[in-house]
Amino acid sequence: MTPANVHDSQRLLPLIEAIPAVPGAVGAPRHRPARVCADKAYDARALRQELRRRKIIPEIARRGTDDVPLGRTRWVIERTIAWYRQFRRLRVCYEKRPDIHAAFLDLATALITFRRWQALFC
Repeated sequence: MTPANVHDSQRLLPLIEAIPAVPGAVGAPRHRPARVCADKAYDARALRQELRRRKIIPEIARRGTDDVPLGRTRWVIERTIAWYRQFRRLRVCYEKRPDIHAAFLDLATALITFRRWQALFC
């Protein structure tokens, strides 16, 4: 959770740093993604250079263009966010403590997963 007056692009690099190690692979565990897909809000030369320095391929839409392939990837994310938005308490963050908000996100994830599983197998 971030304050409302902080631009999203300022939180990209701390988000990349916060990704935990991926267990199970032989050798050193991977801590960072191979590529990052982002919308036009993240189109900054400094961000692209920093991602490349960390050996991450930036797939960031350019301002003033229509990137259709990137839109296909983003559709999955937008759909998932829409599933969370069906819970009124998560639409607007009413909680002052991030741990309580994270607990409601976990509960919503469990309910969404159960409903999807029930629709597929029952």
